[in-house]
Amino acid sequence: MKKILLSSIIIIIGITFVGRLSYLQIFSFSPNQVLEDSAIKAIYDYPERGYIYDRKGKLLVANQPAYDVMVIPREVKPLDTLEFCQLLRIEKEKFIEKLRKARVYSPRLPSVLVPQLSKEDYARLQEKMRKYEGFYIQKRSLRYYNTKSGANVLGYISEVNETDLLKNPYYVQGELTGRTGIEKEYEEILRGRKGVKFIQKDRFNRDIGPYKNGILDTLPEQGKELYVTLDKTLQEYGEKLMNGKRGGIVALEPATGEILTLISGPTYDPALLVGRERSRNYSKLHYDTISKPTWDRAILAEPSPGSPFKTLNALVALQEGVIKPETTIRCYNGFYVGNTLRGCHCGGGIRNMNTGIYKSCNAYFAGTFRKIYDKYKTTDEGMDVWSAHMKSFGLGNFLGYDLPTGRPGRIPDKDYYDRFYGDNRWSSSYIISNSIGQGEVAATPIQLANMAAAIANRGHYFTPHILKKIDGIPISKPEFTKPKYTTIDKKHFDPVVRGMSDVYTKGTAKWLQVPGIEIAGKTGTVENYTRIDGVKTQLTDHSIFVAFAPVDNPKIALAVFIEHGYYGSRYAGHIASLMIEKYLKGIITRTDLEKRMLDKTLEHEYAKPYSGEEFKINEYVW
Repeated sequence: MKKILLSSIIIIIGITFVGRLSYLQIFSFSPNQVLEDSAIKAIYDYPERGYIYDRKGKLLVANQPAYDVMVIPREVKPLDTLEFCQLLRIEKEKFIEKLRKARVYSPRLPSVLVPQLSKEDYARLQEKMRKYEGFYIQKRSLRYYNTKSGANVLGYISEVNETDLLKNPYYVQGELTGRTGIEKEYEEILRGRKGVKFIQKDRFNRDIGPYKNGILDTLPEQGKELYVTLDKTLQEYGEKLMNGKRGGIVALEPATGEILTLISGPTYDPALLVGRERSRNYSKLHYDTISKPTWDRAILAEPSPGSPFKTLNALVALQEGVIKPETTIRCYNGFYVGNTLRGCHCGGGIRNMNTGIYKSCNAYFAGTFRKIYDKYKTTDEGMDVWSAHMKSFGLGNFLGYDLPTGRPGRIPDKDYYDRFYGDNRWSSSYIISNSIGQGEVAATPIQLANMAAAIANRGHYFTPHILKKIDGIPISKPEFTKPKYTTIDKKHFDPVVRGMSDVYTKGTAKWLQVPGIEIAGKTGTVENYTRIDGVKTQLTDHSIFVAFAPVDNPKIALAVFIEHGYYGSRYAGHIASLMIEKYLKGIITRTDLEKRMLDKTLEHEYAKPYSGEEFKINEYVW
């Protein structure tokens, strides 16, 4: 009996050990554990990154082959360093430093020594690499751009850094990741998934075949194709119009919130950030502190909105019941704040809402602004109401669009002014410049375009977004398809829209009409000041224009912001009308205007001292 018991115990223990070993070998040995085994080498197989197409299926971004010189530090044997560096076209000091960093990263894992060889360099090197143990060439793909436009929104890819490696264990040193724009926002979709093969090594560090017959090997998964909302033709056209100008153009489809163009000027050819010269080119662009081509003005610039903001003050006043469309206010070629006259360029006289909008009367909107605050017992109450109305148009906060950067703009509240003046120590006259879109309000071009879309839709908007389809399948995200309603009743929009339409027929943009298209718009000329040796000095005004068309069935809403562009209907207004005609007609009938905008630049303005150091001061705009 004792013998049977002893034998049973031995058999059970044996089965337990065999079972545990089998489990560890077959089931629980993960790829991560394999990577920690010095007798196993991982070879990665990188898929092509997903292509990017515009809204009509036109190719924007594809791939081109490239080759990286890889190194496994512990396998490196003595070599003629000078000869090898000459082959790689790399300085000896840089070679030594790269090799040192590779050893620090991992002596047994591969690291990129020289990235992104051209096809010509690869052909020259491949037969000679056998002389250099521990080095090999790995094929990968780089981006190929089928457009010279959209660099700010498409983004670029670059090698992962130490922070990326710490944040995401998916990556290993030398891999590429989306760094800005669409490439960054949709990195996981575009990159696909790399495959891996595990190779067993013997005690002499020689390859002896697939580890476990390849049971842990995986195949690469191709990156998915993205269809974005951009209109390639319109984006390219808008960037041409921005030649020699600084600013931004954002165009949206009001019915969906889809971004048709996201233009920042000046810009650059996205192909500059591909290949071995990427780092050098990026440094030149990034450290150009004068024109700032890598700074996306479409979503980062926060100018005062100027007179387009008057349309919102009109809507708030209608909603609050403090005016009607026929309510009149007299303009004395300006308006008084205490004994000080703030100027106006409308010509003076009696103004109602319609004439106030299409003549852009400062006095009318200053009076309207006061009426909003006079309705309430305290200025704090009035400010709470006014601020809430403005924020309902997407101003003063991030819009929630699917791009990885942006700025919130500014809609001030009572706490903002309490910090400056003290609680209950200020009134509407202190902040009267907000009535005409300067003062402390600020908005990015994409926020202004969204504001125009909300007016075009008579009270609602859809969150601006860039993604349309993945692998040809339409994407329907609630955050992009659910309308967001403003605090203004629909009935109040018609008189404001009529005033904006009259801006084109008999107002400040009457010479910008497009034959056959009824447009609603609003000019904005934003006064521009800086301090020079402590003295407030006026610079050339900024030019702003918002519009949508056609008036009764809007297909496009846009905002144009031109730094130092003079008055609103000059550069911004001209560009807006050309963009609208190009999108709705496909052709330009006013070729003389087109030629002027393509040829004229503002470089003479930007060459002036202090031209890049503007800041906002409470002054009138029209």
